[in-house]
Amino acid sequence: MTSEGGVGNGVLTIECDYGSTPALAVSFAKTSSCGHILAVSDEEGFVSLFNTRCRLPSFLTCEQDTVNSRTERWRAHHNALFDLCWIRDDSWILTASGDQTVKLWDVEARAGLGIMQFHTGSVKSLCPHPLQSDLFVSGSRDGSIAFWDMRSNSSSSDQTNEECFIPVASIMDAHIAKNGRRVQRNKASKSITSVLYLKDERVIASAGAADSVVKFWDTRKLKAPIAQTPPQCQEGRIHGISSLAQDSNGTFIIASCMDNKIYLYNALQPDKGPLKSFAGHELDSFYIKACFSPDGTHILSGSSDGNAFLWQVDKPEASPVKLSGHLREVTAVDWCSSDFCKIVTCSDDFTVRVWNIENSNFESIHSTPSAIRRRISAYPVSVSQRLFSSVDNGHLENPPSDTSAYDPEFVSADNDKAITPQCLRSTEASTPQASKISVSRSLSMEGLSVSPNANILSRVVSP
Repeated sequence: MTSEGGVGNGVLTIECDYGSTPALAVSFAKTSSCGHILAVSDEEGFVSLFNTRCRLPSFLTCEQDTVNSRTERWRAHHNALFDLCWIRDDSWILTASGDQTVKLWDVEARAGLGIMQFHTGSVKSLCPHPLQSDLFVSGSRDGSIAFWDMRSNSSSSDQTNEECFIPVASIMDAHIAKNGRRVQRNKASKSITSVLYLKDERVIASAGAADSVVKFWDTRKLKAPIAQTPPQCQEGRIHGISSLAQDSNGTFIIASCMDNKIYLYNALQPDKGPLKSFAGHELDSFYIKACFSPDGTHILSGSSDGNAFLWQVDKPEASPVKLSGHLREVTAVDWCSSDFCKIVTCSDDFTVRVWNIENSNFESIHSTPSAIRRRISAYPVSVSQRLFSSVDNGHLENPPSDTSAYDPEFVSADNDKAITPQCLRSTEASTPQASKISVSRSLSMEGLSVSPNANILSRVVSP
């Protein structure tokens, strides 16, 4: 069934002050105690950490919100930062950059601990070993995949005192289009777009821009892939893959393909082809990513049309839930592992948004806080329009003093009825440049396609 959802302004905001620079990667911390901490990387090479538990009054300005919600920020690279991941119980972060290196950071000290040098192109993707925090894999635009072990011998950098590592193994030209095949969207590229350390601890999955297959590599013998998915071709065209993800049980893998579909594979039998496919979104760039929910029952993806989309894994034919609010292409996404109700999206509109999914009918294989009810204060659209129309050089005038009337409680539907979103509230944290983008679009009512048991409440995060 479908329902209408409105895009408005909520009080739960996270500010990301990037100027005109978009965020490129987002990742929630992985431990239960720190899962509310969000790491964001951007095109200028900065890493910022935000406390997504922070509740901010709606009358604060965007700049004040940024100060209150951002806990750390440092320059990790002097180039675009395409990917990052948490390791070592969230005490370290790995960053992948356009400067062709991977760096290791101590989160608390904001200090560089090591640098990995091997790739000759931008490093596009990182993935740590599921259990061994010293092991990880990286993929680069140069077509290479590198395997790293931080327990191996390293040399010390004379300039920064950081340890310098070289890979323990590598694969060159892992994904190259076959002769005579035409890759969609201009010339063929051998870029590695995504790497994935599978839950079995010894197999790596990889995807590229030049072909439409997912390859599987045994880390003990890397001369050739041990398996690969059948190519997804339409009218002789090969569509590259923008991202890979695996569910927490290690049962399924999803591949976001540039033919505007997400394919779901059995991790043990990927060569038999996709079990299901999911559609409804648009993929026009390799920056768009997808991920599983913590219990593997849902899929979240960005889209070129400015929306994020949610599918139920067991209902691929159903219309996805559309999360409206961003003004431009939605790229990286993540789902909080310690709070089933919390997801994050980032966009080329220079904003990062944290959304709260309230639903009482989400069935999970483990206990989650999905039944928790939260009280959300939000201005009605008319008040929001007055607030945003007063934007001048990125600053908001003080809102109306009497806002007590605008504190509706978000109430879920009865459990015996199909649950539909009652509102889609988003609080936008934006840079001065982003705030100048047509505000009327963000305040307009958008249609919301909904699965039967999704109750959506969005908290908008604007830089």
